[in-house]
Amino acid sequence: MGNNLLAAYMVPHPPLIVPAVGKGSEQSITETARAYERVAEEIAALKPETIIITSPHSVMYSDYFHISPGKGAHGDLRDFGAGSVKFDIKYDTTVVERICALADYADFPAGTLGEKSKDLDHGTMVPLWFIMQKYSDFKLVRCGLSGFGLTDHYRLGMMMRQAVNELGRRTVIVASGDLSHKLKESGPYGFAPEGPEYDERIMDVCGRAAFGELFDFDSDFCEKAAECGHKSFVIMAGAFDGLAVSAQRLSHQDVTGVGYGICVFKPQGPDENRHFLKDYISRTEKEISDKAKCSDPYVQLAYRTITEYILHGRMLDVPESLPEEMLRKQAGTFVSIHKKGALRGCIGTTGPTTACIAQEIINNAISASTEDPRFNPITPDELKDLEINVDVLSAPESIESKAALDVKRYGVIVTNGRRRGLLLPDLEGVDTVDRQISIAMQKAGIKPQEKVQLQRFEVIRHV
Repeated sequence: MGNNLLAAYMVPHPPLIVPAVGKGSEQSITETARAYERVAEEIAALKPETIIITSPHSVMYSDYFHISPGKGAHGDLRDFGAGSVKFDIKYDTTVVERICALADYADFPAGTLGEKSKDLDHGTMVPLWFIMQKYSDFKLVRCGLSGFGLTDHYRLGMMMRQAVNELGRRTVIVASGDLSHKLKESGPYGFAPEGPEYDERIMDVCGRAAFGELFDFDSDFCEKAAECGHKSFVIMAGAFDGLAVSAQRLSHQDVTGVGYGICVFKPQGPDENRHFLKDYISRTEKEISDKAKCSDPYVQLAYRTITEYILHGRMLDVPESLPEEMLRKQAGTFVSIHKKGALRGCIGTTGPTTACIAQEIINNAISASTEDPRFNPITPDELKDLEINVDVLSAPESIESKAALDVKRYGVIVTNGRRRGLLLPDLEGVDTVDRQISIAMQKAGIKPQEKVQLQRFEVIRHV
C-alpha cells in the first residue's frame, strides 16, 4: 500500500484576504496572499482527487470529531459583506465513509453525526477561494476539531492517511487555522505575552516539520495565546506519522494583531524515527512512572490506573505485587486529582463496593479522571501535570450533633431522605464545621433550612 498523501499545507483563514471582503484592506497582508497563491499553484500542479480541510470553525463538539456528511455543501461570505463570493462543493463520500469505518473499528469518536448546517464555514471557504482560482477538479472532505486533547487529533490524522492509502486516493490536506489572536494591543483581541511566543514557537516547529514538539504546547499556554489552529495542525501532523517530511516556511505576518502563517509539507518516504505519537506516549508513561515513585503504593496504583486508561483505554488488572492490606481489606476510597494546584476530578465511595481496596482505587481513579460531572475527561496531554491523592475511609459512624466533628480529623456525611452529600476532612479553605456541613449539603442539593442526619468518618490520606 503506497502513500497517496501528496502534500499538506498550514494556512490561515482571515476573510479580509479575499478582495471582495477586504475592499483594499487585504493589501496589509499581501505577503500572506502571495504565499497563499503559491500554495494554490502547487495544489493545481499536484492535481489531487481529494482535498481534506480541517477547520476550527466547522462543526465542533467536546467529545466527537465531526466530518461533514452528504454529497456536498454550499456557502458564501455574506457574513463578511461579500455575499457574491459563493461556493458549491462536492464531498468525497467514499473517503468520508472509509474514515468513519476506521474510526468505528478503533472505537474512536469520529463520524458524520450531529450536522448543524450544510453551510460552509469561513475556515473552509477562505482556503477554497485561493485553491479554486487555480484548480477545481477535486472533491472535499471537511472535518472539524474537538475538545479532546492533542493525541486524539493526531490519531485522526493517522486514520485520514490510512483511509486515502487504502482507497488509492491522491490527496492533499489543508490545515486551516490562524495563529495567536493576541499579538498587539491595537488588535481586535488585545495583547498577551503568550501571543508572540506562540507564533514564534509554532512557526519554528512547523518550519522544521518537528511535529513531535506540537505535543509540548501546554493547553493553558495555547488558551492564553488565543490561537485557533493548533489542533488543526496536529491532525495534519498525524497524517505524516512515520514519514520523513520536507518543510518550507512561506510566510508569517502579524500586522492585524492576529498571526497568519503558511508552511508547505511534502512526504519524503518512510522514517521509523518519526512515530511521534508512540514516542510521546512512551515519554509520558516514563514521566508519570518516575513521578509516582515518590508516592506510596496506594497513589502509585492510582497513577498507573489513570495512565493505562487515558493512554490505552484499558482498565488495569489488580497487580499481585501490592501490599497485603490492599489485596485483602475492604474500604471506601476517594481519588482526588489536581492539576497545577486546581481540582481536576474527585470521586469515591463511602464504603466498600468491591472485593478489596486495590480494586476500589482502580474503579474510583477511572471515575475521577473521566466521569466527574464538574469537569471534562482528562486528556493524555494533561497527565504529566497531575497530582493524585488517595483517601481510604473508615466506616461511617452516626453522630448526634456537629459538636462531634473536627474539620481536620473527620469527614462528614449529611443525609436527608435519599439525598446524601460527603466532604473529606482537612481540605484547603474549609476551616469550620459549619462550612464543612454547608458544602456537603450543597453537594447533595439539600437546602440550608432542611434538617440532616450527620455521620463522620476518618481517613488515611496517601500522597
